[in-house]
Amino acid sequence: MTEERLPEEVLDPTNDLHQKIIDALPIPIFYRDVNGVYRSCNRAHERFLGLPKEEIIGKTVYDTQPPDIAEIYARRDQELFESQGIQTYDSQFRYADGSIHDVVFNKAVIRNEEGEITGIVGSIIDVTERRKAEVELVKAEESKEIASAMLHKMRAAVVMVDEGLKVIDANPSFAKMFGEDLVELYEAIPGLHSADLRKLIPQKFIKMFTTTLSTGEPMQERDVRHQNRLLHMVVVTIYKHKVVGAIIRDMSAPMLQHTEIINRAQEVNRKHLDTVQKIAYLLGENAAETEDLLKSIIETYHYGDEENG
Repeated sequence: MTEERLPEEVLDPTNDLHQKIIDALPIPIFYRDVNGVYRSCNRAHERFLGLPKEEIIGKTVYDTQPPDIAEIYARRDQELFESQGIQTYDSQFRYADGSIHDVVFNKAVIRNEEGEITGIVGSIIDVTERRKAEVELVKAEESKEIASAMLHKMRAAVVMVDEGLKVIDANPSFAKMFGEDLVELYEAIPGLHSADLRKLIPQKFIKMFTTTLSTGEPMQERDVRHQNRLLHMVVVTIYKHKVVGAIIRDMSAPMLQHTEIINRAQEVNRKHLDTVQKIAYLLGENAAETEDLLKSIIETYHYGDEENG
């Protein structure tokens, strides 16, 4: 808003055209004189305060707002009178239902034909939901970082991909399992974010991902021989037809029979699958709802540490 010199007939609160114009605006508009008394407002401002115009005109902010908030408004008005320019600032506003909302004020001084300041005109924009969204976004990003860090510390190779087989996240163990070239790529692109899985691992592994994405099956598992190693692979659905994750373990340990290896893998996988799915949930759209999930994941890790001890 800018400082204006408006004709007296427009500044006149009783002017019908003036009132129709401001009533048509969806945001609260008000006009207070040099004494801080409301002289005009629009219908949006009436709804904002939950009062009819007759109970607003002739009153001050001390009559319509809690003392601490009213004091801020009065101080800001005085600053504007002294600067004689425009003013934009964040504040709070008490709604008609008593709730306190975050708002942004835009105000400017008004002058008469003689150039004398007659008052302040202002608008109020409710940014409560925007502020909440900003807070939720920060929480979501923090949770995403925590989940990704936990994923990267898992010893088993883990990768999550979307329906286009683009990597959402992967841990260092996944890169190490498929050779030095992938390790180098991982160092350049931590997590292999957005990399095409089809270009990272052999085709014989890809089919399990595509099948699980296509069918929406909760889980598939099989043994795969790769470079003289026996790998046990489990692919799980995280978001049906949208996101799947895989846990891959190298079962080529010496002195162990195949059946014993598989039994051991299945037991370990049972402990890890739930963790991977929870981490994936944190990395997804609902990342802000994290506290219970994080506690559960931490407990899972504690459980594993006790068994290994």
